[in-house]
Amino acid sequence: MFLCKGVTFSEAQQADLACRGVAPMPREMAFPVPKGEKWHDLYDYIRFPSEGSKLPYDSIQKSSRSSCHPGGQVSEDPVQQLPQPVTLTKAVRDRLSLVHQITSPKAMPRRCPVITKSIPEVHLTTPGPPRAVPAADQELEKNQRPHSAGDAGQSPSVSDGGIHVYAHQRSERTTRATRSGSEERLLPDPILKLRMIIGFGGCSTKRALWTRNNAAVVYPCHAVILTLQVQTGEQRFFIGHTDKVSALAFNGNSTLLASAQAGPPSVVRLWDFPTGSCLSVFKTHVRSLLSLSFSYSGAVLCGVGKDGHGKTVVVVWNAAQVTRGGEVAVLAKAHTDVDIQALKIAFFDDTRMVSCGRDNVRLWRVRSGALRSCPVNLGEYHSLEFTDLAFEEGHAAEREPEDRTLFVCSKSGHVLEVDYKNVCMRSARRLLPAQPRGCQRQDKAGGGAGPGIAINSISISSTFCATGSEDGYLRLWPLDFSAVVLEAEHEAPVSSVCISPDSRKVLCTTAAGNLGYLDIQSRNYNTLMRSHEDSVLAFSVEGIWKQMATVSQDNTIRVWDLVSMQQLYDFTAAEETPCAVAFHPTQQILACGFDSGMVRTFSLAASDLLVEHKQHRTVITGLTFSPDGNFMFSSCLQGTLALYSCMAQKSHVLRVLGNVVARDAGSGSGALVVSGDSRLLAFVGPSKYVVTVMEACSLDELLRVDISILDLNSTALDSAARVCFAPVPRGELLVSTSSNKILVLDAKTGRLVREVSPVHKLSCSSLALSKDGRYLLTAGGKVIKVWDYQMRFDINFQVYIGHSEPVRQVAFTPDQRHVISVGDAIFLWDFLALPGSAGSSPLAGARSSESALQPGAGIFSESDREEEAGLPGSSRTVANGVKDASVLVVEPVRNEELVVVRPKVRQESSRSPGESANEPRKETKSPKSQCSVRPDSYRHFTPRFKASVLPQSFLSPPAGSEVLKLKAVIGYNGNGRGNMVWNPDTGFFAYTCGCVIVVEDLHSGSQNHWLGHAEEISTLAVSHDAQVLASASGKRNGDSHCQICLWNVQDGVCTASLFHHETQVQAMAFSRDDRFLLTLGDYSDQTIALWNTYTYELMSSTCISEPVHDVAFSPLSHRELACVGKGAVMFWLLEQQGADVNLKVHRAPAPDVLGPVELTSLCYGADTLLYSGTNSGQICVWDTETNCCFMTWEADEGEIGVLVCRRNRLVSGSNTKRIRLWAVAAVQELRLKGPDASSVLLEHEITLDGTIVSAAFDDSLEMGIVGTTAGTLWYINWTESTSIRLISGHKNKVTEVCFSPDETHCVTCGEDGSVRIWSLGSMELVVQFQVLNQSCQCLAWKPRPIVAWGAESQHVVAGDSDGKIRVFSISRTEMELKMHPHAVALTAIAYSTDGEMILSGGKDGLVAVSSPRTGMTIRVLADHKGSPITVLQCTRKQYRDFGVEGGELWLATSSDRRVSVWASDWLKDKCELLDWLSFPAPAGRWGPCHLPPSLAAFCPWEPGTLVYVGFGVQKEVLFYSLRKKQVVEKISLPYFATSLSLSPEARFMAVGFGAVCICLGRQYVRPSRSDSSS
Repeated sequence: MFLCKGVTFSEAQQADLACRGVAPMPREMAFPVPKGEKWHDLYDYIRFPSEGSKLPYDSIQKSSRSSCHPGGQVSEDPVQQLPQPVTLTKAVRDRLSLVHQITSPKAMPRRCPVITKSIPEVHLTTPGPPRAVPAADQELEKNQRPHSAGDAGQSPSVSDGGIHVYAHQRSERTTRATRSGSEERLLPDPILKLRMIIGFGGCSTKRALWTRNNAAVVYPCHAVILTLQVQTGEQRFFIGHTDKVSALAFNGNSTLLASAQAGPPSVVRLWDFPTGSCLSVFKTHVRSLLSLSFSYSGAVLCGVGKDGHGKTVVVVWNAAQVTRGGEVAVLAKAHTDVDIQALKIAFFDDTRMVSCGRDNVRLWRVRSGALRSCPVNLGEYHSLEFTDLAFEEGHAAEREPEDRTLFVCSKSGHVLEVDYKNVCMRSARRLLPAQPRGCQRQDKAGGGAGPGIAINSISISSTFCATGSEDGYLRLWPLDFSAVVLEAEHEAPVSSVCISPDSRKVLCTTAAGNLGYLDIQSRNYNTLMRSHEDSVLAFSVEGIWKQMATVSQDNTIRVWDLVSMQQLYDFTAAEETPCAVAFHPTQQILACGFDSGMVRTFSLAASDLLVEHKQHRTVITGLTFSPDGNFMFSSCLQGTLALYSCMAQKSHVLRVLGNVVARDAGSGSGALVVSGDSRLLAFVGPSKYVVTVMEACSLDELLRVDISILDLNSTALDSAARVCFAPVPRGELLVSTSSNKILVLDAKTGRLVREVSPVHKLSCSSLALSKDGRYLLTAGGKVIKVWDYQMRFDINFQVYIGHSEPVRQVAFTPDQRHVISVGDAIFLWDFLALPGSAGSSPLAGARSSESALQPGAGIFSESDREEEAGLPGSSRTVANGVKDASVLVVEPVRNEELVVVRPKVRQESSRSPGESANEPRKETKSPKSQCSVRPDSYRHFTPRFKASVLPQSFLSPPAGSEVLKLKAVIGYNGNGRGNMVWNPDTGFFAYTCGCVIVVEDLHSGSQNHWLGHAEEISTLAVSHDAQVLASASGKRNGDSHCQICLWNVQDGVCTASLFHHETQVQAMAFSRDDRFLLTLGDYSDQTIALWNTYTYELMSSTCISEPVHDVAFSPLSHRELACVGKGAVMFWLLEQQGADVNLKVHRAPAPDVLGPVELTSLCYGADTLLYSGTNSGQICVWDTETNCCFMTWEADEGEIGVLVCRRNRLVSGSNTKRIRLWAVAAVQELRLKGPDASSVLLEHEITLDGTIVSAAFDDSLEMGIVGTTAGTLWYINWTESTSIRLISGHKNKVTEVCFSPDETHCVTCGEDGSVRIWSLGSMELVVQFQVLNQSCQCLAWKPRPIVAWGAESQHVVAGDSDGKIRVFSISRTEMELKMHPHAVALTAIAYSTDGEMILSGGKDGLVAVSSPRTGMTIRVLADHKGSPITVLQCTRKQYRDFGVEGGELWLATSSDRRVSVWASDWLKDKCELLDWLSFPAPAGRWGPCHLPPSLAAFCPWEPGTLVYVGFGVQKEVLFYSLRKKQVVEKISLPYFATSLSLSPEARFMAVGFGAVCICLGRQYVRPSRSDSSS
């Protein structure tokens, strides 16, 4: 018989394999198999001869040479190989020796022994179908097979008398990528790697242990056992249990770990702790095991549990042979009626145990195979409930080993001291709580009356005792319990305490699932893990602030930091259970749905409740935001669906529909989903058999798909469970069904594209698709699967386990580098197939591992060496198949903290402006790190979100023929970092605003604008002689690298464009002699590039393993530079030998006293000093000769992002909006004497309007310029202690601009809520009005006759996002009037021609007419209701013109391409519709949120004509005659317009496009033609 692991019993019966000698593998032989490996690769099945065998006793038969597969066919392997020797472990040799003795034949004179010449050939099989191997491959395998003594066809001589087993050596092809003709599978394998688990306990919160080296703690999290490094937070996992872990125990030196899982029946696993391998798995035959205890030697294991009748069972096992491959045997077992809460083996004797429980303390002993116990006489304390016990530590030489004191604690607060040797009680103490405030007594031991401290756990060291009690206190006592030495309070009862082996820390766990430790020396308490107390129901992740929110059955909402996985916020709902949660995609707003039907939104920035919505009455089943953040959707168990507007911070209801969502569809992720373009909403409903697709912005139904009729062959009705949209270009909708299928539907037509079946054994509870549309995540039961979305392989998925409860939700993080799954706990997985990586081809293999420079670490990892060896010539291959000659060769040097980085071949990586854009650029490829998590530092640059790109066909007008010329730029980009430079010697002053470099004369205020970037500029750097300016921006549309421009300061010409970094440039610096330029990539790029400023040649490029924030060259030497990053300063030394450049780096870690910090800024000081700032507010001083930090001081409460040093003075700028001036003259002396923080003096401090992002000062640090995130540049004068605003602009997007009637001023408004008045002559800010917590969407200047500036008639009206109209008086600089005619955000506003009325339009399409004199709304027009108003404009007309009364014409335009024209006489309360225009658009379902706006205006030079642009059949401008009632002229446009302005005098119009360009057109007088073009 041949046993096959890959065949089940049912398959064997169907294929009739039993008659062929093939059978499934017995369950007893299903030994543990690590993930990704095969049973046959780890184990050999050795079958010993039966009694009737003809072979001699010393031969071993292995399975026959037939292989089996699910198809049921038995075939011969065409590859013939001779037997190869197999090395046996000692355990196997011992077992074989034992079998040898047992099966030795007795003397049988009538039987003649059969002698074999050689051992039978052995055949190993692997699961899967057999493959045909060509003859050439057979020959190849034969030639490549290692030769041995067995190759001649005979077994080698046996000289030791032992038994030898021979087997095939595995073919090399099985470890390489699969060849054509074999199974193709999803790669890389594995595609997920468990990174972190947030959770603790599950079955019990009393199990947490110290390792022997005091560096890590071990604790269970449901079915997984974790080892957590205390200092680094790194986790290691022991995975194998299938149910919650109920008990843990270590042996004395922490080499063996025992774990039990809850039953029935309980299973115990023994682990080799250093390696993490499972040594043994055995059933306990106990229904539930509650406690484990290991002897000090690890030879004896004892467990306590309950049998099937509820009686207490104590079992003792012999585990002495486990480490040598032996089995665990039961030494003794006893049933008892006494209660046992804790049991421990005496560390001085493996056969003795002690236990405690309700009403008893007992001593146990194993003797002669029996387990016996005797009680301790407790006297008057016999009725106490004992909870824990601990032996006295330490031992005197003159005392016997068993002469020990045993400490037992109880729920009543008593601590009993038991004499173990004499089995009697020595003393009893009762720990009493502290007296009320005002009394000086502390917690103490005594015999007083009153309730004592309920003690749950006790731990003893040689000098003190630790107790954990029900009142939430961890207390440290002396061994006589005279008074409390130290205590720490928790929010929940302390469930266990454990003193570390070095007695310096006390580990503590609480009933609320928190894990932490008390550092006795520093008296600091450190929380290691916070967790939910119950199952996690749902989560939501946002990518801007890197946060995750979870809701749980423990009635809490928790917000976690995705980088550190630490808890940030905790909201508790006492009488409600949160069941759904969603992050706003662009704001720090969190929405949560509760089982009461309430939907609440919270502001995380203010930690405040924003609004409560009561549209639902039952459990919220679905809650989500649209990706653009404009809308929110919620559904409940009664089938109600609600739509909310989220334009303002406080959302409001737009529409509520009843009975549209299936009532029995369930809750969780996938109940409501919105497409990536925010246009479509999908859900299961109105019944569970139907999936409905609606227009997201209106809830108008677009499509219904009946799932139950899609499978014509099924006899049962199929129902939908979860839905998920594919990325927008695919236009597909995924539906998981009750029959364990996934249906892929066309989202527009409902057509079935394909189906995947079966997906899981249980119903699919969650599904998610990656942003690139290549990978699909599904969850069903306790299992997670990762699928290839295109289903291109033979095996399209990989399976992952670890959860002990059903997985509620699984999803990708926004950057697609991680996967999060929740259920019993929060699992964070590394997703190893990054976007655009290998895996698109089945033969691609795992991702190529690129070497990264690890400062202070080894050069290559083992995996790197193996991959290098596997490639021809040990050179890497780039994507196009050409070997990359620019790979960095990293050579080790003697100092282990020093590495040398040298480019093998240096290549040109620059492009002059005159070169063709189509010519290929040579780029130096650097090894890349896989880390792209944004560091915890504001100093790190993040580009603004940009919805538009520059068109490829854009052509600037020829030089000298421009009609428009940029005159001035108002504003400074506060989002940049170090994007302002000032040279006090030459007066050169430059800063950035978007993609423009503004060079301004500080004396005259004149500006020059350098245009060369198409993307937001991140940083600037100026050479020391102020002759060269370097600027860096992101990559343009179509480019693969960022752009770095070098400018000649004298004439403002770009002399070179450099391309190397792939994402963003974080910082730049010139060397002291200006020969070199150093550019630093951001956290995703992680490369440092060195350029020659004379030849623009890339000298060196280095990839570093961690993000770096700032870089600077030494002012003393052009060969020395430094950069700062995560917890360290890297000192670099540049060595140049001929054309070769070497960079040597020394990584100097930050002082331990700072803890885990980010070093965020740096600057060189006098002589050999270097200053660096941290994200926690400290400044470190380094000696550049020794590369050591010799001094630190607390310089600020926030992160220090800017440092500038001149001689003996230092300026620091932080995110607390403060800049500080320090006197550091004495620091140089302290380098030799020792640190003294009092020697650093704070001279001045100035608070500005935002976080400090750039600074430049003169040589004496008396005056300088500082930039903030508020978009302001300040002139700072320390001598006078003054700050003057130099440059100021809107902090966020500018929404509208209009001019005063006399054209001397203009007014702007923005999303920052400000209204600003500017002087057009000086471009200075005159007046600013600020509305808090609102955005200003539209404004208008009151049209009065031109009068002198400052008259009372100068007014501006603004429309805000809260639906209010505010009228500002410019002369009095105050708000005169506030009206509230709209319930939604205003989108358009205008004055009547006489200024006596204000017309306002809202997002809901209503137009209101209000009087600024009375503040009353006199008329509301609902003709455009349902579509946002985009334009309101008024113009004068003759009173009887157009056949209607009134001296004013006005128009209203809405986003649905409709224009209404009205004639009005407001004094007579007349308003009459003159014309109604509707412009056509191409067929298709378009959401108004994503179409170009509809814009219209009265033509100033042709009365009675209006101009219209908007989405239509053609991209054009239309001239419509109100008299002829028809379009009289058309002007074609290159794109759809997004803005429009007409000149009041000449026949010019300016048209703006979404492609970030402006078109200036002239209308020619051609009355006979209607197709004029500009």
